Amino acid sequence: MPQGKVKWFNNAKGYGFIIADEDWPELAGEDLFVHFSSIQMEGYRTLKAGQSVLFDTQPSGKGLHAVNIIPLDEDGNPVKSQPKREPDHAGESQPSAQPESADSNAKAEHLIHA
Repeated sequence: MPQGKVKWFNNAKGYGFIIADEDWPELAGEDLFVHFSSIQMEGYRTLKAGQSVLFDTQPSGKGLHAVNIIPLDEDGNPVKSQPKREPDHAGESQPSAQPESADSNAKAEHLIHA
């Protein structure tokens, strides 16, 4: 089973690319497409740039895809599971630093009932 490193992975889109290690000359120079559904682990399936992985390859119309991807930890052991994804706080409204004035509440009421 070839081994490589994650070039990049976009969590929001669920895909990225892997580069095979030099021990696999038949895959040298190939950017291998990876989809989150091919990651073999429980929980939130994601990869980190630079992370080592084991994988198989599958030809597609656009080149090789990495499939049956097994993420490895820093010691080279398979990562079995990962906790659920942390919530994305981007775009969430933040509480106002200033309390609302009675005047702004009155204007809002006027607009609602107008």
